[in-house]
Amino acid sequence: MRSVKFLVAAGAASLLSSVAFAADMPSIMPAPAYAPPVVEDFGGWYLRGDIGFSNQRVDRLNNALDTVGSPTSVQHNSFGTAGIFGLGVGYKVNNWFRADITGEYRGNSQFFGTDHLTYAGPSYLVDTYNATKSEWVVLGNAYVDLGTWWCVTPFIGAGVGGARVAINNFTDQSIVSGGPPVTGLAFGDNVAKWNLAWALHAGVAYKVTPNFTVELAYRYLDMGDGLTGPLRTFDGVIGNNPTTFKNITSHDLKLGVRWDLSSPPVYAPPLMRKG
Repeated sequence: MRSVKFLVAAGAASLLSSVAFAADMPSIMPAPAYAPPVVEDFGGWYLRGDIGFSNQRVDRLNNALDTVGSPTSVQHNSFGTAGIFGLGVGYKVNNWFRADITGEYRGNSQFFGTDHLTYAGPSYLVDTYNATKSEWVVLGNAYVDLGTWWCVTPFIGAGVGGARVAINNFTDQSIVSGGPPVTGLAFGDNVAKWNLAWALHAGVAYKVTPNFTVELAYRYLDMGDGLTGPLRTFDGVIGNNPTTFKNITSHDLKLGVRWDLSSPPVYAPPLMRKG
């Protein structure tokens, strides 16, 4: 009987010891789950392309002979709309600042103008002008992105560079009144000249994919002066009187695209090894 109690006591002690040992063993936890870090919008190189159209202005046309006799002058000048085609390369520094260099061709714009000059007497001269104008423009631009909401980013910017302004096919038809009417016709040779140019930008950008963005932008562009060659009459007489197109500006509307050349980094979870 004593031996039976001893065996029962020994078994109970062994069971309690096993339970206590199991309680002291560390629990086996599942391997931690690794989530890829949030990909930030880092800077990088991009290419851009733009198309659009212009709405151009000129302050006035000046000719040296128009000042003879000190007339009063009233001008009405206008340009037709012309297409804009541009390419560029840029770098996005961070989420709010980027810069690019752009080159563009601005197509032929038809010019029409009239100048009513009144002299003492009274007599007056009416000049009717016709010409075509085109430009090559190179600009270095800097932009500030003002924040992004639902993939839409408004921005502002400024640029400076050069504009090659070409005035072609210039004609000046004049009618003198105040006596027997006299008519005349003069031509100006084609001239292209480089000027300092500067621009102001404003618009919105929409990120279609992480690497592709569409822009709709307004730009104010100042291209300096245009110039014709010395005017020559229909019978070949050449005068020392080129015509200057003073202060040519343009209000442009552009649709652009940007291709980001730096793909976002791809993260893989770390390799897990046993043992």
